[in-house]
Parts: sequence; C-alpha cells; structure tokens
Amino acid sequence: MDLITQTEDIDYIKFLKTVDKICHEYNFINKTVIGRSCAGRDIIALKVGKGHDYSLFASAFHGSEHITANILLFFIEELCYAIENDTSLAGLNVRKALFGRGVIFVPCVNPDGCEISIHGASGCGSLIKQISRLCKNDFIHWNANLRGVDINHNFSAGWDALKQIERSSGIYGPSPTRFGGFKPESEPETLALTELCRTNRVHHVTALHSQGEVIYWTYGDKKPPRSEKMAEIMATSSGYALDVPVGIACGGGFKDWFIDEFDRPGFTVEVGKGENPLPIENAYNIYKGIREMLMLSSIM
Repeated sequence: MDLITQTEDIDYIKFLKTVDKICHEYNFINKTVIGRSCAGRDIIALKVGKGHDYSLFASAFHGSEHITANILLFFIEELCYAIENDTSLAGLNVRKALFGRGVIFVPCVNPDGCEISIHGASGCGSLIKQISRLCKNDFIHWNANLRGVDINHNFSAGWDALKQIERSSGIYGPSPTRFGGFKPESEPETLALTELCRTNRVHHVTALHSQGEVIYWTYGDKKPPRSEKMAEIMATSSGYALDVPVGIACGGGFKDWFIDEFDRPGFTVEVGKGENPLPIENAYNIYKGIREMLMLSSIM
C-alpha cells in the first residue's frame, strides 16, 4: 500500500492535511476535535470501529518527540487499509480481531510544542521572547506546551510528590520540560484527554513517547487487573524491556492518571533509541518494529 503519511517532520498544517486525506480515503473513520491547544490549534481524535469500550492510543505529548505522531499515523493507515480490504496486519485478520471493539487515536496531543520543536522561533507566535528566554534559543529540544507546561506532568496523579521533586530539581515555573503547571489539569491539552476518557468507556490506554525502547505499565504499587499480562505480551512482541520510572519521571503522567482514576491498564511506550528528537527518517523502521505490539494492544 502507498502510505499517505510521509517520513518527514509533520508540522500542524501537514498534520491537518494528512489527517484529512486519511479520513477521505477511509470514510468510516470518525474524526472529532476534542479540544484546542493554548494557541487554538485543534486536538484531533480519530475513532475506528464501535463497541462497548475502546482502546486508546495517544502520541506527541512532547514537542521534541513529534516522531511519535508519524508512527501512530502509520499504524492508523495500515489498520484502516486492513479493515477496508479485509486483510491481515501483523498476522491478524483485523476485521475479525476488532469485531465488537473500537479504537480511539489522538496522534498529536501537543501541537504547539511540536510546532516549536519543528519550526523554532517561527513556531512560538507572540510568545517568541518568553520561549526564547526559557529555552535559551534551543527550540529543537522543547517539550512543553506554549505556556511552558509539560503535559505529561500535568495530570492529577501523585501531584504533591511530583511538585516536591520538581522543586528539588530547581524547576519552579514554566520551562522547556518537566514543569507540571501550577495545578493539575490546568492545560487545555490535558483536559482534552481526561474528558475524552471520562466520556468514553476506555478499556486501556497506550501513550507513545521517545526514546529508550522500554514499556512502563505500573503507577506506584498500582497494577490494574490484566495489566501485567498485557505488558508482558507487549514486551515480547516488541522486544522492548519492561521498566519502572524513577525520580522526576514518577507521577503526573497520562498513564499514571488513567491507572489511578479508573484502575484499568495504562502503558507508556518509549519508542526508538537515541537523543530526541530522533531522526525522522527512522520513523517507519521504528514503527515496523512495534507494529505487532500496537496491533495486539488495540485488541487486548
């Protein structure tokens, strides 16, 4: 199949065009705007299939990890192609595997942060002076949203403990990374995901980040039913290691909040290896390495 998604940095305009082309090609996709970023950019969810509950995939939480949006779009395309043509993906007949099930995708949680990492100063809009000062002109490694809040620290899971760790690390306010905001769910990007989960029956979530080739599946001592077995299947399929976050990586994250809020499985998958942003030309090869894992995660 010829993919619509390209192996290139996908900024906001390219992202909208790519999503529209995919939805035109596969008209059974239900596209909705679940929120708007600080700069007013659409945060888009794509729903495939119907069922009592849904698996949820989200990516591009961090600006410098925008490669994860490409990876998730590759999967969406191949999944939809298999549905439309009644073919297999990763050895599974997709129509049969998804019968009575649904999948929701949020390919770009943080469009403003991605725009800053991809386009630098021109991606900052009217906040160019503030953002330039915060990152010392190192735009490419920017992870936060437009207001300098790290979306994956802004969820209400272990909030007080995370604030203490941030402050001990010298982080007291807006920053290129690791600042979780002044209160949980303060950011529109965070609210878009929490409301999506609260208004849909989401069975489990998988958040794509980069890098490290590891899978995080617990939140503190919390291990929801079936999550360990699911994590083992995902690790075996991808070759990624199961791990436990430490220090400032503990708490505040999407999968942490989901596990804490619903007592259902949540996973953070760190794709690829290297320094962020990972080379965009590696996107499809990284995807191929986790294609089976993504397919399995969509139906477990």
